[in-house]
Amino acid sequence: MRIKKLRLKEFKRFDDLTIDLGDEPKKVIALVGPNGCGKSSIFDAFEEKLKDHRSYGTEGNEFLSKSLYSKRNPGDAEPTPYNKNQAITIEGTAGTIGRKSFYIRTAYRFTSKLQVTQLEATPKILETRDEPISSIAIDTRLKSNYHRLLGSSYDEFFKGKKTGDQVREELLGRINSILSQIIDVEISDLGDILAGRGQLFFKKGNSVDFPYANLSSGEKEVVDIIIDLLIKTVEYNDTVICIDEPELHLNTAVQRKLLIEIEKLIPENCQLWIATHSIGFLRALQEELKAKTQIIDFSERDYFTGEHTVVPMIPSRANWQRIFQTALEDLTGLLSPKRIIYCEGRDAPAANGGERGLDARVFNNIFSTKHHDTLFVSSGGNTELDQRSEIALAILSKVFSDVEILVLKDRDISSGQLTTLEDRRRYLDNNPPNHRVLKRWELENYLFDKEVLSKYCVENGLVFDEASFDDFVNDIVNQNIKDDVVRIKNFCNINTNINPELFKINLSKLITDDMNVYSELEKCIFEERAT
Repeated sequence: MRIKKLRLKEFKRFDDLTIDLGDEPKKVIALVGPNGCGKSSIFDAFEEKLKDHRSYGTEGNEFLSKSLYSKRNPGDAEPTPYNKNQAITIEGTAGTIGRKSFYIRTAYRFTSKLQVTQLEATPKILETRDEPISSIAIDTRLKSNYHRLLGSSYDEFFKGKKTGDQVREELLGRINSILSQIIDVEISDLGDILAGRGQLFFKKGNSVDFPYANLSSGEKEVVDIIIDLLIKTVEYNDTVICIDEPELHLNTAVQRKLLIEIEKLIPENCQLWIATHSIGFLRALQEELKAKTQIIDFSERDYFTGEHTVVPMIPSRANWQRIFQTALEDLTGLLSPKRIIYCEGRDAPAANGGERGLDARVFNNIFSTKHHDTLFVSSGGNTELDQRSEIALAILSKVFSDVEILVLKDRDISSGQLTTLEDRRRYLDNNPPNHRVLKRWELENYLFDKEVLSKYCVENGLVFDEASFDDFVNDIVNQNIKDDVVRIKNFCNINTNINPELFKINLSKLITDDMNVYSELEKCIFEERAT
């Protein structure tokens, strides 16, 4: 099961919130934002729906109903009584919601010590009653999961044909294989209740068979989550699996590794919802899991008051910077891009320090989503580009060893003289490998491409005069059309005066990675010595 749309009305602190993930929701849904923005309330809504299919647990209306706490004026009507079916509406891919539609882990996971003194029969996974009943309840499922691990070994002992070593390898081998990708700890022994050793034992470095209690809080966190998911996803295999702040007690590097392994454990027809504001998780979402992830950004504004519909965040550089700021606060400015590309244009910044150069603004618009780790910077004319990029490379490489510095030039690199494609190739062959040259004469040869102008006209309800355009632009690669904005706007049947620079900026916003213009530009810029 995967959720497509969720609406909360007068629920917790939300007046009216809709989360719309579209008709093809992705596998990982990340709820990102600061403390107190409502992330955990989403999981409480799922928990409420789950209670329709199990017979225990409720927090009461004072925990779930917003109307009880809404500010009212004298004479106002009494608040509407809480009604779960009116407060929570869920549209998913599975049709109806059932007992195993949701599996939820709270942020209050705490099993400091594991000591089991007697064997106990464990109910079927869907019949267990050890699940927390809300986002504020303590999650202590490690003990029951330990019983299930022991039950599996005893069941095989009495009914199966495998040796003790084989059973041990199957039970612990997969767990340890996953743990090894995250932390340098592995389970060495399942323990022995009859011998008074009813707990898990571990190995780390030259320390062998030390008890679970001796693990750090972060190590316990990882062991708890991995064991739980390994056991429960056998049954919860068509499920929305929710984990509230899975990064607790973990450093940034471990956070990132943990999320990558959690995603692997979740079956493909399931959906993983996580509530987080951790740097490590954000990096995993930005890099390794970007194709599988939709991010719901609660840091953008207050979604409690009024009616709001939230859609997944566009993964542009500006949006990533905003949500990283939630985790880093003022340290965000210390983050450097992986790649800085110096291009032609006004090098003086705007009054607020922003980019004034047209080329840089255009390229940042075009590539900010797919190449969010790249920053285009205007650095003057042709000769200034070479000088300033060399200085930047010399300085930044001492501070940020992995920053790549590129130099991007228009093809009119010969002070106005004709520069052929062969001249371009010769320039690239005889300059440092970080140099790039556009294949077309100038940036405007891409912005004024027929593919872009046609899209602009469709978006703005205009009729594109393709025949007149073809009569005038007979060679989009080599023709100098930079200053022919008036002609271009006439081909688009724009009858009013326009600002040439803003027109070009608006055209750049329409260039997407499914267009030929985009592919050609991307190849020129991001592929070394691209032809």
